[in-house]
Amino acid sequence: MIEFSLNNAWLIPFLPAVAFALIVLVLRPLPRVSAFVSITCILISFIMAISIGIGVIQGGEKFVEEPFKKAVTWFSMSGLKIEMGFQIDPTSAMMLFVVTLVAALVQIYSIGYMHGDKGFSVFYAYLSLFAMSMLGLVIAPNLLQMFVFWELVGLCSYLLIGFWWYKYSAREAAKKAFITTRTGDFGLLMGILLLQIFFGTLDLQELAVRIPNFTEYGLTAGALTLIAAILFLGPIGKSGQFPLHVWLPDAMEGPTPVSALIHAATMVVAGVYLVGRTLFLFKTVPGAMAFVAFMGAFTALFAASIAITQTEMKKILAYSTVSQLGYMMLALGAGSLTASMFHLMTHAFFKALMFLGAGSVLHAMHNEADIWKYGGLKKYMPITYWTFLIGCLAIAGIFPFAGFFSKDLILEVVWANSTLSGHAHGPFQGLYTLLFIMASMTAMMTAFYMFRMFFICFHGELRDKHAHPHESPFSMAMPLVVLGILSVVGGWVGWPGLTEGKAFGYFVRMGEFEIVHANWTLIISSTVLALIGIGGAIAIYWKNAISHEELAKKFAPLYKLSFNKFYVDELYLWIIHNIIDGIGRALWWVDMHIVDGVVDGVAKTTKVLGSVFRRVQTGKMQHYALVLFAGVVVLVIIMSFADTSVASLSLLGGGR
Repeated sequence: MIEFSLNNAWLIPFLPAVAFALIVLVLRPLPRVSAFVSITCILISFIMAISIGIGVIQGGEKFVEEPFKKAVTWFSMSGLKIEMGFQIDPTSAMMLFVVTLVAALVQIYSIGYMHGDKGFSVFYAYLSLFAMSMLGLVIAPNLLQMFVFWELVGLCSYLLIGFWWYKYSAREAAKKAFITTRTGDFGLLMGILLLQIFFGTLDLQELAVRIPNFTEYGLTAGALTLIAAILFLGPIGKSGQFPLHVWLPDAMEGPTPVSALIHAATMVVAGVYLVGRTLFLFKTVPGAMAFVAFMGAFTALFAASIAITQTEMKKILAYSTVSQLGYMMLALGAGSLTASMFHLMTHAFFKALMFLGAGSVLHAMHNEADIWKYGGLKKYMPITYWTFLIGCLAIAGIFPFAGFFSKDLILEVVWANSTLSGHAHGPFQGLYTLLFIMASMTAMMTAFYMFRMFFICFHGELRDKHAHPHESPFSMAMPLVVLGILSVVGGWVGWPGLTEGKAFGYFVRMGEFEIVHANWTLIISSTVLALIGIGGAIAIYWKNAISHEELAKKFAPLYKLSFNKFYVDELYLWIIHNIIDGIGRALWWVDMHIVDGVVDGVAKTTKVLGSVFRRVQTGKMQHYALVLFAGVVVLVIIMSFADTSVASLSLLGGGR
């Protein structure tokens, strides 16, 4: 089975593609059959992903040093060779497991959540296409193939965010997501083209060999830094990094299973995965690494400061996702593929858990979004309550939950790059010190806003007296339990004592083995910060020892800034309406009065000349006879004058 799965890894994305085609072409009138086919295909892909994962673990060092690759030449010419195929290594094997697992659980969950929806079959078709696109991206051996599936992921997000197309907000959110991510994708495409032009290949393994020797290809360090920054624009858009993060919270307009899929295992982590895949490029130029790290740390802190005041469950989770993606980018900017991919995996478990838990709450509260209308849901929804609590503890980084291990690993690698460690070297030590402080603050804020939401929703008394909450059906509760278990044990794969001393970092890494020793000072301090955040949430939102209304009034300017998301959307609208539209109006005037003026002037001149010549060509014989006679008269007169002139000249000549 392992050998078959490794040699036929292309089947993993192909099976969801088959499900998509069958549903669209044949099974659309049969919703139950559509769901069965879609779930069956993704479960087979999941089994194959597990088999590949076992094979990679057994192979150990071999797959790190030499990934398993199969590809066929699709197009070839002088200076350009395009291959299509797949590449299996520890990073892609881990991603295959995470994507197929979360996609399968989301599809099972959707049986109950989307029950009775008119677009039930179409929804499952889109989910299958989404899974196929992300899985194709994961196994891509080159940047061109990755870009093709990257764009398909963007298309699927558009279709699913705007799935309830009859809602104006859903349509607008889908367009916003599509346009915003296309902005970043333009940079990604330019970066890919520049890599092809200078290095003559887009194959990931070949680029990893050529890029460190960039001077041999006529590039300076500054030019390579610029290429890396341009390429990074794609992940900034797709992974919701500042300032292209604005689409991600609005993506909540789609059905909740879509939100879980986008935020946990597919679209948003594609950017992190791409940077991880091309980390050899960023590692070659320290300036690019520092840029990635700064963008990640700033995004993490910025999004966390917004999540603190939001009042919609899914939007709080959305800004939490933006913040955690910033953490992953920060780890990559600190040079650690291990820490970033580890947090990507654990985050997929507990964020999918919390989004599906939020869907369970919305299902029970008849799609009421305002958390201040909840309260006391613990006694009505015990499974959702306990699984959601696990998710909150995991993202807060409390031992022994999954987030504790991955979050602390990120803090440790950033610490190792800062002046605080005493062992760092390079021009950006001071910057990494600042980034470590920002990451630590984010950890405390994360614990605070997650438990703020938790206590408002699940403790106290039910505020909406007209609501009749109830626990979700088995199809929705079962994925919560599975993800809850993974959110507890998922981080233990990073513990050095497991697998004969070979932890997560032994497999998922780049180049030399990253040795990160447990820093108990950091572990204890980060746990204390998380507990302070949880304690603040308990005091304000559970025990009511401090009035949150009074706090909001006391810090009104800051509260207003946070609640209104620092007016970034409003700033973009102002830029669009006043600058972009203004430029558009100016260009319209130039087009109408100058460009069209020249064209219209030529046309009018032709028209005038035509009207003049038209009077000559009347088609009437008498007119032509008159013109002929007039011509003869003119010729006679001319000839008469000519003869007189000749005679005069002769006389003058004779006089001399």
